[in-house]
Amino acid sequence: MGWITAAPGLVSAVRSAKQFLTYVSSGPFQYAVAEALALPDSYFTAFREDMPAKRDLLAAGLAEAGFEVFRSAGTHFITTGIRPLGEKDGFAFCRALPERAGVVAIPNAVFYDHREAGAPFVRFALCKRDEVLTEATRRLRRLASSGLKETNQPSP
Repeated sequence: MGWITAAPGLVSAVRSAKQFLTYVSSGPFQYAVAEALALPDSYFTAFREDMPAKRDLLAAGLAEAGFEVFRSAGTHFITTGIRPLGEKDGFAFCRALPERAGVVAIPNAVFYDHREAGAPFVRFALCKRDEVLTEATRRLRRLASSGLKETNQPSP
């Protein structure tokens, strides 16, 4: 999804190429993009300043909960290692996490050609309200302090 401002010949070439790459996948979002383009620069300045603060808030909370934290520099996610928590299977960890802590994560293995290489890594979204991030890390700290292994058994 995007837009282009260019000479008519270049716009035509980009439109032709795009036609064969995607078809209506982001059509509904075009209205949102049009609205966003009309926002004042101050909105984007505040957003740009807010995201690193959210990253730092979430990263600190995840580290306190015992995760190995890989600080992101330009994404809406923080990747973490789960081995320090005694876990090694990101899929199992992520499937059980909502019931265990009321928090969700995404197993990074879905992004790997060799899933076993990504197995001990999960990611958390940081594009949330600060209160949500604070509550999530509180729940994860409580889960870690209660002993992840004991709660890692499937429910009957």
